[in-house]
Amino acid sequence: MFENLSERLERSFKILKGQGRITEINVAETLKDIRRALLDADVNYKTARSFTETVKEKALGQNVLTAVKPQQMMVKIVHDELAKLMGGTSTDIELKGNPAIILIAGLQGSGKTTFSGKLANLIKSKRGKHPMLVAGDVYRPAAINQLQVLGEQIGVPVYTEEGNTDPVKIAKAGIKEAKAKGHDVVIIDTAGRLAIDEEMMNEISAIKEAVKPQETLFVVDAMTGQDAVNTAKEFNDRLDYDGVVLTKLDGDTRGGAAISIRSVVEKPIKFVGMGEKMDALDVFHPSRMADRILGMGDIVSLVEKAQEQYDAEEAKKLQKKIAKNQFNFDDFMGQIRQIKKMGNLKDLAAMIPGMGKMLKNVDIDDDAFKGVEAIISSMTPLERQQPSIINGSRRKRIAAGSGTSIQEVNRLIKQFEDTRKAMRMMTQGKNLSKMMNSFMMGRK
Repeated sequence: MFENLSERLERSFKILKGQGRITEINVAETLKDIRRALLDADVNYKTARSFTETVKEKALGQNVLTAVKPQQMMVKIVHDELAKLMGGTSTDIELKGNPAIILIAGLQGSGKTTFSGKLANLIKSKRGKHPMLVAGDVYRPAAINQLQVLGEQIGVPVYTEEGNTDPVKIAKAGIKEAKAKGHDVVIIDTAGRLAIDEEMMNEISAIKEAVKPQETLFVVDAMTGQDAVNTAKEFNDRLDYDGVVLTKLDGDTRGGAAISIRSVVEKPIKFVGMGEKMDALDVFHPSRMADRILGMGDIVSLVEKAQEQYDAEEAKKLQKKIAKNQFNFDDFMGQIRQIKKMGNLKDLAAMIPGMGKMLKNVDIDDDAFKGVEAIISSMTPLERQQPSIINGSRRKRIAAGSGTSIQEVNRLIKQFEDTRKAMRMMTQGKNLSKMMNSFMMGRK
């Protein structure tokens, strides 16, 4: 994500490396390169020009302390202005109402239906609400079927009306159904088109007027860059929505939409989609995004993701087992599952400062644990609980059952034993993740 822009900005800052102080000349040279980097990232040209002018004004107005190098000062100013440009602070969605109604709009192919499912999942799992999805796309049966599949996957009911082609009536009936069944949030998925047209805008406006939602969210594909910004502006001029959702941000190496959209539309980015899984939806934090754009990582988000998977009771039990040297392959498999639930491994690693650049050309497959899981799954319950009984003949059987070699089985068992010994020496459970990281590094 944003790899190209991050690299270009890093090169821009190097112009100031070794400079004793900030001057009009070196600032102008640096900002010329930064403006070029922003334009290459498909940032709106007016936004790029305004941004660099603001940074120039701030940079030349600084009394740089001798302890702060010009390069460091420029990075700080650019970071702060980037965060400000993208909204400054995160903006939550409005969930008041009985029920709270959220209307989803956007072009076809932007990811509206998938986002609707993700939002329902987030509201249910993290906000403690009881949402209902309403299938309001009357033109694409596939969209209705997709929403039903997603609803079943996350345990959220989906309201549909077979044969009804009036989205306004469907939306109103869905809200009535939600009230009757005690659902406190209604998420209405609507139809999209391949391009903006009058019929589409009239239809979504009619739905909004009829249901009077607490939130109207516009969903846009981040990978379309400046086109995404232009589409967002046209929709907002007609619909006056409350916030933007950027989907497919994990595939956006440029970043133009994320940086430009707030300044052009003057509406906050509320969520970003970072993958296909139902939990791959994040609240948008401008400052954290600025961190990632500038290659500083995003430790706060990483810690939050880890905390979501953290179970205090399970951690205590595990700590006792480690102390008694009873940590086994079942426990190890449980730790792997927790790490996998946190999301895409490469994205997680990129949240660690400095790791994004190091991993640019490294392909970390989401199935990085696949071989380990196959080997452990090929063990008998007794072997997983008592690794010490795994002798030569058992290792041969495990290798055959997992489709791996005896050497791979031997390596896993040795690394597991080394990890278990090291873990036993640890006195604090917080070092468990460090051990897991060491284990994975050993497998590369």
